[in-house]
Amino acid sequence: MAELAFRDGIMDRIRLRESRFGEGAYLFILAALEFCQQRLPERRHITGKELALACRDLALERYGVMARMVLEHWGVRCSSDLGDVVFTLVDLQLLMSQPTDTRDEFQDAFDFSEAFDREYPWIGARHA
Repeated sequence: MAELAFRDGIMDRIRLRESRFGEGAYLFILAALEFCQQRLPERRHITGKELALACRDLALERYGVMARMVLEHWGVRCSSDLGDVVFTLVDLQLLMSQPTDTRDEFQDAFDFSEAFDREYPWIGARHA
């Protein structure tokens, strides 16, 4: 997959609205949107929970045991942070949403500790 990058000035606009998250978080959301769409039989609107779970899966696929550390490096520490990133992009009209889309969809979509620590896919391999 080609590396994503924002055009000049986009991150400046984002930082004026929301400075908690690094550029990587915003680019990761865009990659996770495409990752989620590719897993569907046909393109459609995806819910916040679907996007949050796609972020979890993509982070595990891309970064493995370092997934949580990478997301936290960007300032993303829980699934509701993913919603804040998404809605910053929506507020700046860099993403579109539907009237039924809310930040609440991202709230507790998954638990970072469970996804990246306790239930890590390869954790059982140690005990074999």
